[in-house]
Amino acid sequence: MLTPDYPVTLTDLYQLTMAAGYHVHNHQQKATFELYVRRLPAHRSFLIAAGLEQALTYLEQLHFTPAQLDYLRQLPAFAQVPETFFSHLAQLRFTGDVWAPPEGTVIFPHEPLLRITAPLIEAQLVETLLLSLVNYQTLVASKAARVWLACQRGERPVGFTDFGTRRAHGPEAGLLASRAAYIGGAIGTANVEAGLRYGIPVFGTAAHAWIMAHDSEAEAFANFQSLFPQHTTLLLDTYDTLEGARQVTRLPVPPQGVRLDSGDFLTLSHEVRQILDEGGCAQTQIVVSGDMNEHKITELLAAGAPIDLFGVGTELVTSLDAPSLGGVYKLVEQRHPDGRCDYKLKLSASKAGYPGAKQVYRHYDAHGQLVSDTLALADEAPISGAEPLLQAVMVNGQRTLPQLPLAELRARTLTQLQSLPLAYQGLEPELPSPVVVSPRLQELLRTLSVMPAAPL
Repeated sequence: MLTPDYPVTLTDLYQLTMAAGYHVHNHQQKATFELYVRRLPAHRSFLIAAGLEQALTYLEQLHFTPAQLDYLRQLPAFAQVPETFFSHLAQLRFTGDVWAPPEGTVIFPHEPLLRITAPLIEAQLVETLLLSLVNYQTLVASKAARVWLACQRGERPVGFTDFGTRRAHGPEAGLLASRAAYIGGAIGTANVEAGLRYGIPVFGTAAHAWIMAHDSEAEAFANFQSLFPQHTTLLLDTYDTLEGARQVTRLPVPPQGVRLDSGDFLTLSHEVRQILDEGGCAQTQIVVSGDMNEHKITELLAAGAPIDLFGVGTELVTSLDAPSLGGVYKLVEQRHPDGRCDYKLKLSASKAGYPGAKQVYRHYDAHGQLVSDTLALADEAPISGAEPLLQAVMVNGQRTLPQLPLAELRARTLTQLQSLPLAYQGLEPELPSPVVVSPRLQELLRTLSVMPAAPL
């Protein structure tokens, strides 16, 4: 689908100045770049891959408009750049290959989230947008996975939904966060456009303003239920939470749910549950929102709070405890027209990586539990009994992966999370990476460098 959301000029200037330099100095070799993280955010033991769909859409629609080229021509930085460069950009489309793990895949440090092979100019120009799309959605999906794991830890599993658009860093971030949160385990979102655009189930209640706009709480409850008899979740804490619960029991039909948005959630949930049960509303669910995160959810469920659903907003869409993901996009090899391959390796002590285009092989035990991953060169023989994580999703600029339903991606995430050893599912993991480097990649590293890459 062609979209104006991601124009090619939505990039850093240096991508374009480098592209001009490649053009002028006749760098026509094919290059392979890999997008990966060197280290995990604090308190994380894994990531959930997300953002691939938007990345592929961006690559499919990559082109320069006449207005964009006119703008570039008048920039001082391009004063000495020949017109042949702009003519080249006018015809430029992405013609490369993309390999990636499916969205919803558990990922560890140094494992590629994307592997791009294309003519050098094409591969360079797309760096900024790919990092933006994949870094943010992977960050939110990984946070959502932690929330999902927390929701499974009580005596009975519960769910959570995304309430975060109003706290996201802009409307586009809100939409992508809703998508990533659903991939990561949320059962739905409050964002209607996310429901329309991505097919995510939408959930909603009513705000305090609805209650306050009426002469009484009882009137507000009755009017809302009369209009939405099968979809009524009533907010209790506008005035007096327990009295609000009593008003609910006086309705002619028990509502689907009630929501608590403030106060001592452990005490209130028990008291409200008792009022509802004694008032004939045993099937009415309790929803809790208000600065929820995986730690608070774990504590509430461990204490036996009778909560059925959590609304998670600010902490989810901003990943508040770890609000950025340090994904990088690095050149790992160049192949010349005569077939020669130059492996590329950054040697700075804190930013060292591994050379060459790579594949990841995942090893499971007989019970389906993840044991380890092997980081190997892409042209190594496949490892018997191991699952290759990276798949060809675009060849010669054409997608080979159809757009997958988000429900399928969400199911993949939950299956992957259940395959993790329990030690990797905790909220405060201090665990070594389960990634090992293949002997051939280790040998290549030794021949190219005078210092080892960052430890896995």
